[in-house]
Amino acid sequence: MKFISWNVNGIRAAAKKGALDFFSEESPDFICLQETKATCDIVKEMGWDDGYQVFANEAEKKGYSGTAIITKHEPLSIEYDLGIEEHDREGRVVTLEIADFYLVTVYTPNSQNELKRLSYRQGWDVDFLTRMKQLESKKPVIFCGDLNVAHTEEDLANPKTNRKNAGFSDEERAGFDQIVAAGFVDTFREFTQGKGHYSWWSYRAGARARNVGWRIDYFCISESLRPSLKSSTIRSEILGSDHCPVQMEMDF
Repeated sequence: MKFISWNVNGIRAAAKKGALDFFSEESPDFICLQETKATCDIVKEMGWDDGYQVFANEAEKKGYSGTAIITKHEPLSIEYDLGIEEHDREGRVVTLEIADFYLVTVYTPNSQNELKRLSYRQGWDVDFLTRMKQLESKKPVIFCGDLNVAHTEEDLANPKTNRKNAGFSDEERAGFDQIVAAGFVDTFREFTQGKGHYSWWSYRAGARARNVGWRIDYFCISESLRPSLKSSTIRSEILGSDHCPVQMEMDF
């Protein structure tokens, strides 16, 4: 099975830049999107290839956030959000139950400039991980998306100058430590080590061309799925957003 996750920074804008052609060429089993910036109806009507079903979530605020899973597989159940009122206004989570696993796409809240939303973000991290462990008590879990954190100094080009910035604060990195401590595997690091592997670049100062970026987009899996993991890559050659797609293949 092939999984692709992508923060498209607006599905309509990404489509104009070739995103749907990319998905058609790759023909993945699961397409997981973040920051669709569109209503569920708009996401469903984008013109997906035949055979795909679309499960989309939207924020109360128009043109903001939003997530979706587009799949060839009939889910056993579908769930939106976390079931926690303070978290469930921004369309940040879609969960599908498949025969062998749960698949979750997530767009984690950004802590924003001067970390003004950090305390909310810390609560989100706890609640999201709690939910993943609840799901895992039933069957293995795959979750993916823009987690808005570079876990280690190898996950961004300039760690020293970003130490107190959103996405690389000690508190956010500790939140990812908890994901690992809870038994979830950062699949990319199962295959690739070292610096220079990024999934997001600022639009400023030609950052992408110079590869001055951050790795903040992930596929994480339950430890029990590790034997089924075939590959996990960053598709940095694919344009259309300030993020690039990340891809994982599993042997089911």
